[in-house]
Amino acid sequence: MHFAEPKGILSGSNGMNIYRGCTHGCIYCDSRSVCYGFTHDFEDIEVKANAPQLLEKALRSKRKPCMIGTGAMCDPYMHCEKELKLTRTCLEIIERYGFGVAIQTKSDLILRDLDLLKSINEKAKCVVQMTLTTYDEELCSIIEPCVCTTQERVKALKVFRDNGIPTVVWLSPILPFINDTKDNIDGILDYCIDAGVKGIICFGMGVTMREGNREFFYTALNRHFPGMRERYHKKYGYSYELASDNSNDLMRLFIKRCKQHGIMYNVDECFAYLHEFPEKYEQLSLF
Repeated sequence: MHFAEPKGILSGSNGMNIYRGCTHGCIYCDSRSVCYGFTHDFEDIEVKANAPQLLEKALRSKRKPCMIGTGAMCDPYMHCEKELKLTRTCLEIIERYGFGVAIQTKSDLILRDLDLLKSINEKAKCVVQMTLTTYDEELCSIIEPCVCTTQERVKALKVFRDNGIPTVVWLSPILPFINDTKDNIDGILDYCIDAGVKGIICFGMGVTMREGNREFFYTALNRHFPGMRERYHKKYGYSYELASDNSNDLMRLFIKRCKQHGIMYNVDECFAYLHEFPEKYEQLSLF
């Protein structure tokens, strides 16, 4: 872990990454890709120590409140957050200034900040996003080894449901020959239905691979799934998009069950919901 003091914290679309890098160890992580320009080891977390000050300055300068996103690139609740509490401090600022938040994580450490997330949701809007890829707990511990399991994430989703905070699940990625089965998708959807999620984001049944994350992924395949790397090489080579052979059937299943239970599943609709700030709060902020 090392510290940095960047000059800005919010992107043009009001997203922020308080940390750079991750310690969750997910074998498929796209953020490891060379295109993101990491100049340090991925597990050597860059901590943006002045993130709260930068965020407060940015929010003060905005003419009206909006949704602030975090977690799209690097998880805001990785292990160092437990002590540093920079994510919590930023949530306190978002709450104080009356902005909304769309926060994405794989960690149930987010429950520590339930009080703040509830307050943000009461004043404006809060959406909690959780990634669920694997119904099988043993498989989850292999492909996402250093973060809480699927069942623990589902328990967190239910806590947010019980506290009136809407949730969105990322059903991504689905790894060919590993978790691209009907049983896996049905199991995850059962969890989502039981937890009352608002929406599920799914870009298709497959995974993408780029330079950097591909090498890490293939090394993990060698370690945990003997012969699987050769199977991937034979079918996909160095393709960017690795679609499951079961993609069409699994997508039909996914869409059918979402429709049956009133779960938002269109990707554009889900993203619009995450970015939409409630109009009534915009109006109140003018007075």
